[in-house]
Amino acid sequence: MELLFEILFYISGFIIFWAMIGYPISIKIIGKLYKGRTLEKEYSHQPTVTVMVVAHNEEKVILDKLNNIIELDYPQDRLEFLIASDNSTDATNEIVKSFIAAHKEHNIRLYEVKARKGKTNAQNEAQKTVTTEYLVMTDANSIMDKKSVKELMAAFVSDDIAYVSGKLSIVNQDISDVSNAEASYWDSDLAIREIEGRVQTITAGNGALYACRTTDYHDFDPIECHDSAMPPLYAIKGKRAIANHDAVAYEKAGEVIEDEFGRKVRMNRIILKHILPDARILNIFKYRWFSYFYFGHRTCRYLLWISHIALLIFNALLIMDSWFYSMTFTGQVVFYLLAIIRLITKSNNKVLTLIYYYCVTITAQWVGVYNILSGKAKPFWEKAESTR
Repeated sequence: MELLFEILFYISGFIIFWAMIGYPISIKIIGKLYKGRTLEKEYSHQPTVTVMVVAHNEEKVILDKLNNIIELDYPQDRLEFLIASDNSTDATNEIVKSFIAAHKEHNIRLYEVKARKGKTNAQNEAQKTVTTEYLVMTDANSIMDKKSVKELMAAFVSDDIAYVSGKLSIVNQDISDVSNAEASYWDSDLAIREIEGRVQTITAGNGALYACRTTDYHDFDPIECHDSAMPPLYAIKGKRAIANHDAVAYEKAGEVIEDEFGRKVRMNRIILKHILPDARILNIFKYRWFSYFYFGHRTCRYLLWISHIALLIFNALLIMDSWFYSMTFTGQVVFYLLAIIRLITKSNNKVLTLIYYYCVTITAQWVGVYNILSGKAKPFWEKAESTR
């Protein structure tokens, strides 16, 4: 039995280490090995594009978004705009209709979803009305750089590229320690994605800005989100999902922990399935780097919730065996105590904040798992007010 405890202790420790330290280091080394491989672009590639904005009760930001998208630097005769309103009950639809009436020179349409079933369902319904070659999707509270569509389209240089993700830039990084921690996470994650896409394919995108061919669009279950579902789907089909970080969208991160915690719980509403969404990913001989990328960047991260509790439990069961297990157990207890101290004192200490933010992330995974097992996971949610 003791041997089993040791095996589970080391497996749990490896998953945590590999997700947070091992994989990021390894991907930097891989990036150096492939430093000669750069992102190709063809700016002459300017196909017809529909920019889709999904909105549910976004009266606070929808006018800014509309003014933003009509200023995009892309041939207007090849650009359409589609606002998919997910059963909005505030003034969102009226604002969009008034804007359309006042800007008839632009091809803007409003698609009203009758029953609220979440962002992905709204995208599924609205996409069926799209006739352009490509589809660019963006959030209502994201402000797109003028060249973002041109940059996204320039990255579709071959038929095997099915998805291009842009860069999410946090604009309120210095407002609070919460938004600062989220911005720090995104900076490190974007660096990893850039290398993954350059070598072969990324494992996830972001909802602020991404594009795909209309013919490659897939109707996902509404509980899914494109960020985590699209890149693996295309990889399994033998296609590539890449990142072009010259295509930029600006957005606010949650400025209070309640908003950021709620966002992370939503992100984990299907965490159990995403640990290994398709067994074919394990075929490293066929999927090559993608198998490695997914295990390190996704599988290990999606197992952090269970790995941390397992590490603590099996460490406690082994604590009397040697000084090593006593030290590792003490280290874990101190780590969690520091997070509790940060919670109570509201300290601005950067180390305490990072530890606290990390523990909040793990807690959000646990809540996500609980919601799945209890049947409370849902495809829609209330937006974080501090991000508007």
